[in-house]
Amino acid sequence: MKKHVTFFMTNLHSDADKLVINLLKGILELDKDVYLDLVVANKKGGYLNQIPKQVRIINLESHGTFKAIVSLSQYLREHQPNTLISHTTHTNAIAVLARFLVQEKIRLVLVEDNTLFARKSKSFQRKFFPILMKLLYRYADAIVGVSYATARDLESRLGLRTGKVKIIYNPVVDSQLTFQANESFNHPWFQKGAPPVFLAMGRLTQQKDFATLIKAFSILRSNKVARLMIIGEGELRGELEYLTKKLGIAQDVAIPSFVKNPYVYMKNASAFVMSSRWESLGNVLIEAMACGCPVVSTDCPHGPREILAAGKYGILVPVEDVFTLSYAMLKVLETPIRTELLVRRANYFSVRRSVSKYLAISNI
Repeated sequence: MKKHVTFFMTNLHSDADKLVINLLKGILELDKDVYLDLVVANKKGGYLNQIPKQVRIINLESHGTFKAIVSLSQYLREHQPNTLISHTTHTNAIAVLARFLVQEKIRLVLVEDNTLFARKSKSFQRKFFPILMKLLYRYADAIVGVSYATARDLESRLGLRTGKVKIIYNPVVDSQLTFQANESFNHPWFQKGAPPVFLAMGRLTQQKDFATLIKAFSILRSNKVARLMIIGEGELRGELEYLTKKLGIAQDVAIPSFVKNPYVYMKNASAFVMSSRWESLGNVLIEAMACGCPVVSTDCPHGPREILAAGKYGILVPVEDVFTLSYAMLKVLETPIRTELLVRRANYFSVRRSVSKYLAISNI
């Protein structure tokens, strides 16, 4: 008899949602005896067209938390999946309450793929969510953290026993990533003999701290011909573009909002730089390494140190340290880590490895 597993998400907008799609694809490849549902509060987002056709999509059409709880509980009562897997704090709270209303024997797995506690925020949500998590998460059958530090931090903050939060790294690397990285590429910045290009990627927000990266690049650019490309969109675009003009480096900095295939950029970049103030894991670092691109990252909480094995596979620098970051960027050009070592390390974060652990924790 086929096992029925349901994934619950709010929508399909973020990189975390992309990772769930990797899980769905991986489960279908690894275990043919699993029936998959993807339940979304609202059926919208850029990753909809990537959902495997074998996965049934259930749209709750829920605008608001209370309606989502009621709609999800109705779905659980009607379909009674063996396991419900939920991602992110807000969605996890809905999942716990919905299962409580149903009172069915449905195994509940909560996944925390970001950390609330590294963020310097005084907002109501940031104060309220830890309280809500402490109340609700103890009712889950299993809790997953996407890095060792995130898992231990959750246990400490929520008063859970050590080992209660299981560590399953994100399903990042698969054959499709490798295939896309090797596609033909014709960008004027990446031609043979062109200056080296530093690549960065992510939402243009305070978390990613691209302002520090731009300042570090400005210092490097005063001594060496180079270019910087930041792929992303967000509320700080205007500020970052103004900063490049103020520093006199606008002609050497590009900030495209979107590229169809980011992996081919990673494959051809001289180095990838992550300047974040915090990360739950740091998927883009893994992707860059899988493409054979040398990496520099801030030693922010919580994932980069784990990914880079405390600096074995890339350079770690302090958060918001312009001068050290600039020096590290120069250093990585002079002595890059060998491609085969980077790819080997990135494969530790493979889709297949992650899927096997999720199947085990779901009792499948």
